[in-house]
Amino acid sequence: MNTSQFALRHIGPREEEVSQMLETIGVESVDQLIYETVPSDILLKTPLNLPPAMSEFEYLDHITELGKQNKIFESYLGLGYHQCVVPAVIQRNIFENPGWYTAYTPYQAEIAQGRLEAILNFQTVAIELSGMEIANASLLDEATAGAEAMALLFDVRSREQKKNNVCKLFVSEEILPQTLSVLQTRATPIGVEIVVGNHETFDFSDEFYAAILQYPGKHGQIFDYADFCNKAKEKDIKVAVAADILSLVVLTPPGEWGADVVFGTTQRFGIPLGYGGPHAAYFATKEEYKRSMPGRIIGVTQDTNGNRALRMALQTREQHIKRDKATSNICTAQVLLAVMAGMYAVYHGPKGLAFIANRVHQSAVTIVNALNKLGVYQTNDAYFDTIVVKAAADVVRPIAESKKCNFLYIDAQTIGISVNETTSIKSINKIISIFAEAVGKEAFEVSSLDSESALPQSLARTSKFLTYDVFNSYHSESALMRYIKKLERKDLALNHSMISLGSCTMKLNAAAEMLPLSMAKWNNIHPFAPVEQAQGYQTMLKRLEEQLNVVTGFAGTTLQPNSGAQGEYAGLMVIRAYHHSRGDFHRNVCLIPASAHGTNPASAAMAGMKIVVTKTMDNGNIDVADLREKATQYKDELSCLMVTYPSTHGVYESAIREITGIIHENGGQVYMDGANMNAQVGLTNPATIGADVCHLNLHKTFAIPHGGGGPGVGPICVAAHLVPFLPSNPVIETGGSQAITAISAAPWGSALVCLISYGYICMLGSEGLTEATKIAILNANYMKARLEAHYPILYTGERGRAAHEMILDCRAFKANGIEVTDIAKRLMDYGFHAPTVSFPVAGTLMIEPTESEDQAELDRFCDAMIAIRAEIAASSAEEPNNPLKNAPHTLPMLTNDTWSFPYSRETAAFPLPYVVENKFWPSVRRVDDAYGDRNLVCSCAPIEAYME
Repeated sequence: MNTSQFALRHIGPREEEVSQMLETIGVESVDQLIYETVPSDILLKTPLNLPPAMSEFEYLDHITELGKQNKIFESYLGLGYHQCVVPAVIQRNIFENPGWYTAYTPYQAEIAQGRLEAILNFQTVAIELSGMEIANASLLDEATAGAEAMALLFDVRSREQKKNNVCKLFVSEEILPQTLSVLQTRATPIGVEIVVGNHETFDFSDEFYAAILQYPGKHGQIFDYADFCNKAKEKDIKVAVAADILSLVVLTPPGEWGADVVFGTTQRFGIPLGYGGPHAAYFATKEEYKRSMPGRIIGVTQDTNGNRALRMALQTREQHIKRDKATSNICTAQVLLAVMAGMYAVYHGPKGLAFIANRVHQSAVTIVNALNKLGVYQTNDAYFDTIVVKAAADVVRPIAESKKCNFLYIDAQTIGISVNETTSIKSINKIISIFAEAVGKEAFEVSSLDSESALPQSLARTSKFLTYDVFNSYHSESALMRYIKKLERKDLALNHSMISLGSCTMKLNAAAEMLPLSMAKWNNIHPFAPVEQAQGYQTMLKRLEEQLNVVTGFAGTTLQPNSGAQGEYAGLMVIRAYHHSRGDFHRNVCLIPASAHGTNPASAAMAGMKIVVTKTMDNGNIDVADLREKATQYKDELSCLMVTYPSTHGVYESAIREITGIIHENGGQVYMDGANMNAQVGLTNPATIGADVCHLNLHKTFAIPHGGGGPGVGPICVAAHLVPFLPSNPVIETGGSQAITAISAAPWGSALVCLISYGYICMLGSEGLTEATKIAILNANYMKARLEAHYPILYTGERGRAAHEMILDCRAFKANGIEVTDIAKRLMDYGFHAPTVSFPVAGTLMIEPTESEDQAELDRFCDAMIAIRAEIAASSAEEPNNPLKNAPHTLPMLTNDTWSFPYSRETAAFPLPYVVENKFWPSVRRVDDAYGDRNLVCSCAPIEAYME
């Protein structure tokens, strides 16, 4: 046994287990299983052309050496990104803790109460600092949040505005450049016309439905927007404000001077720069807009016993339910980072945040006063942390860079300096010395911070914030460590048991892949630092793009999209740009099979496409005849087909090349949804099946952790003819020769976590990647073989095989009074998170075991499902008092003096022997979603304050 092989650690089943599993399935070898599962005409003929696999030790040595090519400068670039202090207690206990980073999106609320509380804290921070009424559980970045604000305010236009097609959006020229670029990308397809200008000369025309302002402005100037908001209100023009969250500790929050939406990034609340991400954006608005609000919302409700419980609220807004009519994207969260930012506020509390904000401001004032003595004057008359000075950039820059400082060189005579939490007296004296040398004067040193304020008196914050106990109780490390642990114990993550979610690929997130994220040479670089300072990143990102090109068979990749749904959107926008480049502006029809992910039609709608749904046959496959008919019908307007492969039903459809051929014959492009790429890597690829573009979920197939609902990374890989259209960035050059505008804020999206996928591919190599795919298919078919005598398997391939996932049909159990939700809740008593519930077919469970689970864990899950099947058989619709209907069972239930159930406590809590050894206790009984939606509470306020 070669213990240096990473594949041995990543792939679960041992050699002897594989033999037993093959026997259970009824095949002689893994290769025979693959032959009976994957159509032969799409199998790759040669191995993936990748370098030999590295051992864990070799990879960590490699990544450490590569990191040395990154130069860590003191960063005063600003533009929405700031160096900050990541509290060690949060780094060690959340960021580096698999109990937090391997959890899934909290759809099963009863085993996610800890994470839900942490996100509720985050929402409360956003609400209180912004002065708004409701906030969501985070968005991908500030630029994306701005685009969502544009879309929300477009959606809530008055009836008169919609009737008159009022579609202009005013954007202040003070907006961050990356936000403007993303706004431009997202505006045109949905019919919004952006007008950029000076807010002080805006004419408040009836042609405008909304305005977006930056507070403070992109180069630090603080404007008083109260009069602007009053005039806008008179004309029914809604106002969204991009606000620096730390400044809101000392400045009047936009909600108090009339804003309708407030958004921004929480990166400076203890999140590493990471060359651009991942960072959690915040988004807060008025309660009246709650049903148009993007992203997840965590709300307070009650459980079966009437006790306080948390869950995701208003889920009917989401894409998997409302499809192209959705107002929420289920992929637009950065939960792990939101948890960290919220915990930063918990740790520091209102007084600590005020201390940090005031120190940052005083640092800026001290620099201004010192530079004045040198004859270097700044132009902002009111500022928080960012000053603009007049000096020769070509003189200052080489001196600054020789002393490892980055300033923002706005033009030849204008320099921006944004100070931050890490700026010390020593840092200030270095800045003074740089400018002294530049102007030829003798440097001097300051020994303390100046105490005067450059904040406008009229905008000084007077309202209190974060008064709840949670923000005023955990200021010692012991206290916070224990609070974090208390919450962690309430959450089931991959460090407890398998999470077999179909389509979501919850595989091992190996420690060796994760370790580099904590290295200072990787996590402390500003995304707009000169690229020559980030050569380690440039090398790693370029190699990852090349690796993904090899895996997909395509010619080019962009890593910019920082979620799967954003990848879908990026792919469609690239296709749109390709058609437009050929003069085919009329090609706007997107064919989508009825079986597709709900995100597909939602993304197509965002891209301005007309959606035409094609039929699915009784066996779950695409109806090729109907597809051909519609492709022919719309041949002059056809833009693309969106197809998932293997299908959403977990089947390798043998007609896939015929399907893609039909689209090409009729002038369209083929977009492949990469959700099921874990069943392709090394066996086939999107290019071979005939696709033109695909997105990849790096947080699925390529091992980035789901983090409780984010981070995600959704790069797109494209054929050669689409490479010119890959997205750009307005600050750092990237993208193709005819690049579309930006998809996300940072040039390479969430660059820090791309290290994980790079490590995954480097350590598995060609052989390991292919073996991982084969074992994922083996594990799924082994579970199918064990379960099919107890549960109908809804769809299989032509030879009766599943792909890497399968669907159990639970609809017949309604005769026993049992719904699929009851099975999901009962699985908690057995120590498992439920598989995917009611997707893609209502009343079903979709199971994907991944390659990382060994036979023992697969057997534990199958044993649980078989035991539950017996409980279903013993249930009846007339007697609903049974273990399934009462699940999950909590510790207070089991230890209560009264036991009023017709089954034993042991049956309730310890239904199989293995459960006794490692019992996971759900912290609440079944939650009441409807009650919570009727009484929506999204902050730490007591529930009584919101009751009907």
